[in-house]
Amino acid sequence: MVSENDVTSSRNLDHCVLPTAHLAVARERLKTLGFTVAPDAAHPFGTGNCCVFFKDGSYLEPLSRVDPKVAREAEEAGNVFVKRDQEFRKVFGDEGFSAVVLGTDDADEDHERFVDGGISAGDPLSFSRPFRDASGKEATASFRLAFAAPKDADGHFFFTCQRVNLPSGGRGALETHLNGVTGTARIILLAASPETHAGFLKRFSGASPEPVQGDGLDLPLGNAVLTVMTLERYKADLGLDRAAPHGQLDLAAIVFQCPDIAGLRSHLSMQAVLYAEDDGRIIVPPAAGQGAVFVFEESSP
Repeated sequence: MVSENDVTSSRNLDHCVLPTAHLAVARERLKTLGFTVAPDAAHPFGTGNCCVFFKDGSYLEPLSRVDPKVAREAEEAGNVFVKRDQEFRKVFGDEGFSAVVLGTDDADEDHERFVDGGISAGDPLSFSRPFRDASGKEATASFRLAFAAPKDADGHFFFTCQRVNLPSGGRGALETHLNGVTGTARIILLAASPETHAGFLKRFSGASPEPVQGDGLDLPLGNAVLTVMTLERYKADLGLDRAAPHGQLDLAAIVFQCPDIAGLRSHLSMQAVLYAEDDGRIIVPPAAGQGAVFVFEESSP
């Protein structure tokens, strides 16, 4: 049996999964926002992505069902990743923010902990896929995933990702972005009663969330923070609302580290991107290919 006490409290945010109907649309949207987008990559189970990588080790994973027939076969075979993706799309449509992923050195150990804690979402998954860097050089990347989900998850899910094999040499130019973004500062989740999700977040991450502002939670990670807040706090802090309910634990927004807000403002204006400003932050609402609210905060270069 694996104890929560055996898990380090400095787990890193690995990536955010952003379902989209078409990778080409996501690519164009993200490029318009000033991100460098990696070449399309196909999974062996019918999904594919076009990722945005950051210097802090985190990344965005726009995800599409690029081969629906293979994806359906994977669902029928019990592939948890594809099944959860499809469940999200059935509830919320093809554009959104479905999953938060933490890095791990041992996905099997995580799975054991998830089972013991009653939060497992299914069997672990191992897979390999081709990886192509910005110069076109190809190699093979291998991963193992362990899945968790809170009760009444409404299509959202969480998992840990073990990078079993990665090409040497890093991601290079893929981590440099026209908008200057260097990493992910915060993930914002919405809940009617944030404190009711403290137990799940602790069992998932191995760390205890901290109460904040009387009605919220912060879960510090090695390179970011997961923040759970009420819709009322979301409106007060960011001036934002949700047009429709998005589940019991709603993945709503991603906050980025941006050392040049003035430069970003100029870029977005030139690209005719709709945005708002609040307390020095730039807030970009969701659009096709961008399933979450994007918030850009000033950070040190």
